[in-house]
Amino acid sequence: MFKPRRAAFFSKMEKNSLAVIPAGREKIRNNDCEFPFRQSSDFHYLTGFNEPGACLVLLKDDESCKAILFNRKKDKSAEVWHGYRLGQSAAVSELGFDSAFAIEQFEHHLYELMDGLTTLIYPTFQDAELDKSLSAVVNKLRGSARKGAVAPTLIIDSSRILHEMRLIKSESEIELLSQAAEISASGHIRAMQSCRSGMWEYQLQAELEHEFALQGAPATAYNSIVAGGESACILHYTENNRKLRDGNLVLIDAGAEYQGYAGDITRTFPVNGVFSEPQEKLYQLVLDVQRSAISQVKPGAALIDINKNAVQQLVDGLIELGLMQGDSEVLIKDEVYKNFYMHGIGHYIGLDVHDVGDYGTLENPRLLEVGMVVTIEPGLYVGSDADVDEQWRKIGIRIEDDVLVTEHGAEVLSADVPKSITEIEALMADAKQHG
Repeated sequence: MFKPRRAAFFSKMEKNSLAVIPAGREKIRNNDCEFPFRQSSDFHYLTGFNEPGACLVLLKDDESCKAILFNRKKDKSAEVWHGYRLGQSAAVSELGFDSAFAIEQFEHHLYELMDGLTTLIYPTFQDAELDKSLSAVVNKLRGSARKGAVAPTLIIDSSRILHEMRLIKSESEIELLSQAAEISASGHIRAMQSCRSGMWEYQLQAELEHEFALQGAPATAYNSIVAGGESACILHYTENNRKLRDGNLVLIDAGAEYQGYAGDITRTFPVNGVFSEPQEKLYQLVLDVQRSAISQVKPGAALIDINKNAVQQLVDGLIELGLMQGDSEVLIKDEVYKNFYMHGIGHYIGLDVHDVGDYGTLENPRLLEVGMVVTIEPGLYVGSDADVDEQWRKIGIRIEDDVLVTEHGAEVLSADVPKSITEIEALMADAKQHG
């Protein structure tokens, strides 16, 4: 799939231009130990190459298009300590690059490749080391002008091209996202089945992520959120270090990463397996809003409009339940609802969990197209200090699914996870009976 993507990128480049896309870099965790390496999404999209210390160069001149990889050279000693390196010969034979050179020769070769070209394309202001290297080469070319060297005069951010390409998913990408969603769903189901009062949040996290790994996804797409009780009112709570209490809800926002592609699912369920009456009422409101929002996902719709409808439904529901008082139009205009719902309805998803792509503006929003994949995730968060009856306090609820935009509307990729009150309670009761 990677050679056609490079060909598509070439088709969007002007003649006499050169693009440079860097790989991800290893990052120190503590002393001489690194964080687990995760490849740059843009670099992965065009290469499928999963080593650090690399750069992809795409050269388009008057005669041809060439894909050149700069990567780490073979080194027996380094491979003994840190693992296999592909090297240059295999990069050409196995990955289909036109040529490959050692990364140590990057600036030397780039000087020759860039000389005489008019346009340089790269991810501007995103990689300090790359900025430094490109600046050195461009300035060296400028300094050699009296010898006939010519430096590019036009610089374009590669994101303008690449992120638009990544926004619309191919069939192969949809298959990978579907698999990521299915694995993520398996983890959430296991969490529901394993949950017991008195567990620590991190123990429930371990059940969830253990299932991800069993299903072939050893990495998560982002830091898992396992939030019991009032912690669910913290949108990006990741401490996961408190005990799960009987009578509380637990919100799990977690997704597996499968071959680089992200799952992103949120489910909220009772720790003891049975919703209380206040929990049930708020949960059903969020679920009704989510189902309505998913039904609005189709080509030509805008996420901002789906969110406006969700806000209206949430405000009407909160007024009916007594958590808000007054006229819904005024409450929405004054953004009073943000005391309970402070985020949007969803985001793009792909190689990044918050995937790249243009959302447009408030006045001119980007419309959904076939092949986009988005999340739909309304929520309600009632903190301990909320000016409401005590029965509603310390309840946080979010329900999130991964949704593919098709010609006919929405396809929920994460539909395997139960989300109705009846289904959740039945699943948890069955697990307790047979656990």
